[in-house]
Amino acid sequence: MEHLEQPKPETVHSPNPSRAQRRGGRGHRWRRDAVELAAVFLSVTAADLVAKLVVHGPDGPVVLAASATALLATALFHSWWSHRHQLHGPPGPDAPAPPAGPAVRAEPLKGPLHDFEETALWRVRTTVRDSPGSLARVCAAFAARQVNIVSMQSHPLPSGAVDEFFVRAPRSLARADLAALVAGAGGQDIWTGPADAHDLVDVPTHVLALATRTALDAAELPVALRRLFGQCSIRQYPGGAARGGAGVDGHVLRLPVPSGDLIELTRPQLPFTPTEFARAQALVELDTLLGPRVPDVRSRLSLPAGADLTVRRADADDKAAALAMHHRCSPDALRKRYHGPVRDADRYLDHLLDARHGQTLAVEAADGRIVALGHLMWDDDSAEVAVLVEDAWQRRGLGLDLMRRMSALALEAGVDTVYAVTQSSNSGLIATMRRLAAPLDYQVEEGTLVITAHLAEAAEELPVPWQTRPGR
Repeated sequence: MEHLEQPKPETVHSPNPSRAQRRGGRGHRWRRDAVELAAVFLSVTAADLVAKLVVHGPDGPVVLAASATALLATALFHSWWSHRHQLHGPPGPDAPAPPAGPAVRAEPLKGPLHDFEETALWRVRTTVRDSPGSLARVCAAFAARQVNIVSMQSHPLPSGAVDEFFVRAPRSLARADLAALVAGAGGQDIWTGPADAHDLVDVPTHVLALATRTALDAAELPVALRRLFGQCSIRQYPGGAARGGAGVDGHVLRLPVPSGDLIELTRPQLPFTPTEFARAQALVELDTLLGPRVPDVRSRLSLPAGADLTVRRADADDKAAALAMHHRCSPDALRKRYHGPVRDADRYLDHLLDARHGQTLAVEAADGRIVALGHLMWDDDSAEVAVLVEDAWQRRGLGLDLMRRMSALALEAGVDTVYAVTQSSNSGLIATMRRLAAPLDYQVEEGTLVITAHLAEAAEELPVPWQTRPGR
């Protein structure tokens, strides 16, 4: 059985003192007044003696200076001692007690981070009025429904602003409810969509990283634009200035380049803003300023027969070597690659070797001859792949090696699907695509075969693009 400590009785002071208490209080005040009066008389006597000593004595100034020094030292010591006593000493017996009041019980925080409710990440865009408190009302509406704002950026408009939020909301809050929440706080033109962890990146850091990649490789410009704006279609029109000037037209963003071409971005699900146009224009201007550039990356490819080959990026300077390879290829090989008259094959090289349209890989022999070419060309959110191997070097695994490297480059650029256009009789390319170990879709129209490979499920089988690997 537990022993409970009995509480001590409290002393209760009556608000109305008795006669004895009043008499004791008057006596205490009389004694205190007598002491203070005696102290005054003693102080006056001491001051008179000091004054006579200073005026009539031989060492009067010395005594006065010494007295002043002693008083100053005493005051400094008293100040230091009082300060130290207040900081380090215990509270005095007359220290006021904290005011009594009702006990305050800390309420546990409620929300998904504390009750472990599952959450979902959303991207929310809304237009708000350019007036004080507009953004605060939206934030307060989020807080009222336990929606946590992970990041936020503002896109100014001539009248108002577009605010973009990445929020973490309870899964019980549906997409329509989230939009209604923002609308109730005064938001207009609301767009919501799922987001993932890759979207949670600081915008300036993200833009600088994309600018760095664009600066190193001209083929990265379309990739950088797609990563900057998400899912969007990117088209480049030669001499396309006649399609319209630079600027934003709702879901379409146009960027003219000094060469006379026009880059057009289309994003059906979300309109572009002037801020996004400025970011895209900065990347295009950087690309134009740096001019044509291709990184010097290469790796060795050893064939079973003992021939050592080099796989590297190709550019416009390799046109002569590529033309020479064309002339060594059979008409059947050129026809299967370019799907048209053999005499037109050479004129495709200017486009294919331009890094702004994609990446071209060349397999180079020890004597400097190009014996195989692989082309990876950006096409909206996908990419086209094509391979041409010189007849004398076919059936040695060069086509498969190039196809795997280009697929890895596509995945690295955020492109999940690649497709090849060929003739239905091109059994060699069909076999090469099948060996990618990726799910394939086939579409045949009037003798033309389009094979689409979904690379996400074969990512682990694909090589690092520029690692050295043995041939097959």
